[in-house]
Order: sequence, then structure tokens, then C-alpha cells
Amino acid sequence: MGIIERKQKEKQEMRKRILNGARKVFLQNGYEQTSMRNIASEISYSAGVIYFHFKDKSEIFQELHREGFSLLLKQLHVLDSVTEPFERLKATGRVFIKFAQDNKDYYNLMFLVDEPMKAPASGGFQIAKEAINLLHDLVKECQEAGRFKNMDSEYLSFMILSAMHGICALFCKDRTTVFVDKTNHELMENGYASFVALLEKG
Repeated sequence: MGIIERKQKEKQEMRKRILNGARKVFLQNGYEQTSMRNIASEISYSAGVIYFHFKDKSEIFQELHREGFSLLLKQLHVLDSVTEPFERLKATGRVFIKFAQDNKDYYNLMFLVDEPMKAPASGGFQIAKEAINLLHDLVKECQEAGRFKNMDSEYLSFMILSAMHGICALFCKDRTTVFVDKTNHELMENGYASFVALLEKG
């Protein structure tokens, strides 16, 4: 490996270390109480090293958003081969819920940790919009195939996203313990199945 390649690899490894540390700090402290200094402390480096790779904590947060939504979109696009739109819609919900189960930290950062919307057009938020547009387009495909007649596609997309997010948020914030006789898996799987049953009547 040449010098240039080695330096590039070292840079990528450092960015990954910063992002991993920042993810932990954001989740522990929230956005407002997170600083470049305590991110640096988490990974045992100086704040100057962090500033060499990222201009501020907002850029780090947006990069974590982008990573999370890129991973989610990659999993959702596996369903592109499912030709029947309603079957794809039902599977989309299952993939979304499985993503939250397998990537709890990412899900919390993507949906549950607040950041002041300083730059909504930036990369992290643009890819979030892409994920929502994917759902909206799928709802419109279902309508073209004869489902959800006379329903506003945006309102319906919002309702579907809200239902999926509600299931995931209760899991990610450990708010399912009130259902003492049901496991998280049972609640999420069967709760979503009950929601799908309602959609099937629409």
C-alpha cells in the first residue's frame, strides 16, 4: 500500500471513529448538550482532531443521519423486485420495523434525537426526504392499482409512517413494558399485522 492510500485509509478510519463516538455522545446527552469537546473526549483525542474532519457538531449529526437513512434505503430497495404494490407496502413496514430492531442507535438518532433545523436541505435531511418520498410513491402506486380510493396520498403516507414509527419508537425508548405478557417481538410483529389488517380493508 502506497503512502497516499495509507493516509486515505487512516483518514477514513478516523472519521469512522469520530462518528461512532459521536453517536454514543448524542444518544447520551442529546444534541444541545453535545459538544465537539466531549465527542473528542469520548474517543480520547483532542478537539482539534475532530475539527480537522468536521466543521461542527451539526455536520457530524447530519452525517450520522445520512448513514442511517442510507442503510435503511438500501434495505428498502431490496423490495424493488416485488411487483405488486400493496405487497411491497406491507413488506416495507416489516423492513422498517426490523431496521429499528437491528439498529436501535441509528433509529434513535434518525427519528428521536432533536436537532435545530439549521440546514434542512443538507445531505442528512435530503436523504430522509428521499425515504419518505419512497413511501409516498408506493402509496400512489397502490392507489393506481385500485386501493385506498378517494384518499389523499400524502395524508395516508403520513398515517402509515406514523403507525410504523410509533411501533419503533415505543420499542427504542423501552415503552413496551406495560404489556407485561407480551415480548417486544410479539408486540411489534402482531401489532403491525393488526395495522395491515386495517389497511387491507381500505
